[in-house]
Amino acid sequence: MAEPQRERPRVAVVFGGRSSEHAISCATAAGVLAALDRSQWDVVPVGVTPTGHWVLAEDDPARWSIREGAPLPEVGPGDGPGVVVPVATDDRALRVSEPGRPPRELGDVDVVLPLLHGPYGEDGTLQGLLELGDVRYAGSGVLASALSMDKGFTRTVLAAAGLPVGPWVTLLAHQWEADRAACEQRVAALGWPVFVKPSRAGSSMGVSKVAGPAELAAAVELAASHDPKVVVEAAVASPRELEVGVLEELVQGAGGRVRPEPRASVVGEVVVGAGRDFYDFEAKYLDDGAVRLDSPADLPAGVADRARALALEVFAAVGAEGLARVDLFLDADGQLLVNEVNTMPGFTASSMFPRLWAASGLAYPQLLDRVLRLALARPTGLR
Repeated sequence: MAEPQRERPRVAVVFGGRSSEHAISCATAAGVLAALDRSQWDVVPVGVTPTGHWVLAEDDPARWSIREGAPLPEVGPGDGPGVVVPVATDDRALRVSEPGRPPRELGDVDVVLPLLHGPYGEDGTLQGLLELGDVRYAGSGVLASALSMDKGFTRTVLAAAGLPVGPWVTLLAHQWEADRAACEQRVAALGWPVFVKPSRAGSSMGVSKVAGPAELAAAVELAASHDPKVVVEAAVASPRELEVGVLEELVQGAGGRVRPEPRASVVGEVVVGAGRDFYDFEAKYLDDGAVRLDSPADLPAGVADRARALALEVFAAVGAEGLARVDLFLDADGQLLVNEVNTMPGFTASSMFPRLWAASGLAYPQLLDRVLRLALARPTGLR
């Protein structure tokens, strides 16, 4: 299919969605809408309601921001006319559908920036829809997105690749219901404390630190309210939480062929303040004084280089594309362990991923431009 000939490529910024991270996705979109260079990109904001309706959303960053004292942002069915997404390989046009009116075309979309976090967006489902329509999009494909969203399977793949991960167990809802005692024994074998998490959620939604057996059931039930698949991880002794951004760069290889090559950012550190056991949802998004994000992190000699190398290995092991944020633990013995992979990390100007790249010399607007240019250069279909 021929490349579009418009002066400015049209990018659909898709956000909101059906997961518990809906508001975080809206906040990410607010940052992106404010920073995208409109002289370079024709921007179409598309919101997805919590029930899955796609609407032509307001192009107003303030409308989608998280603000102290205000309700969390949410895309509603009344926020704009409905949007019909193309699913045929010879049709890339978005269409607006309004009651009592004939559908009207918004025009072809050149690339989608999928800013949905969590299930039904970051987990390969949206990526699969875009693949059906032969539409270019930023970030990882179906397999890497689905794999990285599932904390249990991520660890299984990383362990098989010989990369360092801590001990964990996965509990399925039917296992917990059928034989709770056996599940409790598997968890107890990890030692206490443990962290109990929904396997396919992010932003620390539904995460609990469990000090002993008496607290386990409540923590599992909380995690299961977000996802019937629960991961329980052994706590790391005196951990330092490190984060590395990975971003592909187009380089010219042998024969003049251009190919993407991943690069690692400087290493950042999440420093949780007194009064909090871990980096939970409130610390991330609602309490400005709860954490400090250091980029670059102040680390012993050699640790940053090891962390950056490990992040690139993780990126390759899960088959990521475009961008990712790799979260690591540095334990009391100086060993690095992989915590998780985020194929669509938080993308506000103050989020860790953009801050890591700003500290690496790539400012926020240029980072967004790089992500979209990578997506435009990537072929659709099997690759």
